[in-house]
Amino acid sequence: MKRELFLATNNQHKLEEYREMLFPLGYLVYSPKDLNIDLDPEESGTTYRENAYLKAKAFAKVSPFPVIADDSGVEVIALNHEPGLHSARYAESLGGYPQAMADIIRRLEHKQDRSADFVCCICYLESENAKPLYFEGVCHGSILPAPVGENGFGYDPFFHCNDADADFGTASKAIKNQYSHRALALRKFKLFLVI
Repeated sequence: MKRELFLATNNQHKLEEYREMLFPLGYLVYSPKDLNIDLDPEESGTTYRENAYLKAKAFAKVSPFPVIADDSGVEVIALNHEPGLHSARYAESLGGYPQAMADIIRRLEHKQDRSADFVCCICYLESENAKPLYFEGVCHGSILPAPVGENGFGYDPFFHCNDADADFGTASKAIKNQYSHRALALRKFKLFLVI
């Protein structure tokens, strides 16, 4: 028998990642679109945890299933960990991810340290009033001199993952599903589900 979860995102790429990772455990993952839910909660938190919880809580009020929500970002060490929590809004403010990546690369032009982290925090709510559970993942890497490849989404094309020794813009789904920040957080969540 399949178990059901609701993922608080309208991002199709993110939805695919969750489905690929959780389907082998017997979970069906629904999106707001699947259930005709039109909701866009404000992410006004000051941490990834807070934003993930705000999303999970808002959708838990209308979802018939337990809710998972995540917040993530890329933290460029030499830029004081920017854009970090504001990664999606930073890209939106500049007209998209290609422009945001170009801007970050420009700002790193005279800096030696190109190290960066992808950070992900998943919040799980069994029900609207349940205690939130958190699962976090950090993927260490560096910013490439220029974006490469067309795989992945968001900031993937300019990120080199240290552990995989791979550029996320050209890496396979199998590599991403093993090494990405979301995969690392999801691995912890999967352990919780099977215990």
